[in-house]
Amino acid sequence: PQQPNPTTCGMLSVHKHHLVAAGLLCLFLVVCASTEQLTDSQASLADIKRSESCITDTNTNADPSIMSASKKTYEQDGDEARQIAQYLPYFPFKGIPRFYDIGGFLEKPEVFQQIVDIFVERYSEIGIDSIAGLDARGFILGPPIALALKKPFLMMRKQGKMPNSLSSDAYKCEYGNRAGLTVQRDKIKKGDRVLVIDDLVATGGTLSSAINLVHMLGGEVVECACVVEIKMFIDPSEESGLPSRTKLFTSQNINHVPVWGLISEDVLTVEAKLPEGYVDDGEEH
Repeated sequence: PQQPNPTTCGMLSVHKHHLVAAGLLCLFLVVCASTEQLTDSQASLADIKRSESCITDTNTNADPSIMSASKKTYEQDGDEARQIAQYLPYFPFKGIPRFYDIGGFLEKPEVFQQIVDIFVERYSEIGIDSIAGLDARGFILGPPIALALKKPFLMMRKQGKMPNSLSSDAYKCEYGNRAGLTVQRDKIKKGDRVLVIDDLVATGGTLSSAINLVHMLGGEVVECACVVEIKMFIDPSEESGLPSRTKLFTSQNINHVPVWGLISEDVLTVEAKLPEGYVDDGEEH
């Protein structure tokens, strides 16, 4: 019988090996493609679950009794406000029987975040161009809100603290007389919608100074926001002898500017536990 040609056999063997290798390569590519599709599907599903988690529970470590601002419209002195009020104790300070201390909620990250979220939700809907924080507690509250809204933050400081600044007139507040606030001249442009923020509004003296600064530079104050609003000063009777925020704003032609606070004195009932020998060492009495 005729002997097989060694060269031909070698070529057939090599050809068969090429076919096997090509088949394995195709199988590998199909498996990789299927795996990639599965991975993409799993990633998409994970993204959806994460989004749902963010909507339903923004902070798993938060106090469960504090409702998320994203779940309801915030109501001053409502249920959510009453929960936050537990972290705003009052002290006798600066000769004032009830000085409300924001240090109570600043040491509770979940409560501080809740307060920031309430402001962010409100002003993302209203629309603002920048946030002006008042010296000094407005410097604590304003920046996290500005960062969340991706808006500029600017400082309104006491006189002599910043270069290239413009100053408002002197004013009175619940603590006594104050020199005007200042703001840097290039921080507010004509037509800017500015949110003014501070920790507390009482007689409105400090806010009036800030509003006038914004107007001096051609801006518009969309709203004055605060954590605590002392309502007894909004429009007290003549017989009370208390200063009136309404009359002050009217006398300066700024009564069109709204003031919005999270909590009023009506629900701020937590008295701070004072150590033995406590002394009111506030700067003015």
